[in-house]
Amino acid sequence: MWTLIKSLLTKWALFKVLLRTLGSLAWLIPIAFILKAIGLPVLIMIVILGLPIIIVLAIIGLPIVLVLVFAAMLLAGIFFVLSFGLVALKIAIPVMLVVWFIRWLRRKNDPTNGGTASATE
Repeated sequence: MWTLIKSLLTKWALFKVLLRTLGSLAWLIPIAFILKAIGLPVLIMIVILGLPIIIVLAIIGLPIVLVLVFAAMLLAGIFFVLSFGLVALKIAIPVMLVVWFIRWLRRKNDPTNGGTASATE
């Protein structure tokens, strides 16, 4: 009887700790959905870009291990180029937005542009 009670209390305590732990990780769920939405299309694009070369290497008759190693290196290289491009975009887009906003402000206040010039001139 005591064994049954200890077993039930242990299961209850373990279940409570497990729920508390998983509940504290619930904030990661939206991040996981965002990464899934971005990562899967990028992965599909990488595979589509690398697939023709893999087929050509297989048709030439290279050993399958060599083809798979080359394909892995090719896909890693494409992924590196894509990730480097995304880093460059993360830097370039804010800079371009600031430059665009400053030009927009200058154009709006420039009376020679035919913008918002006053009627007294």
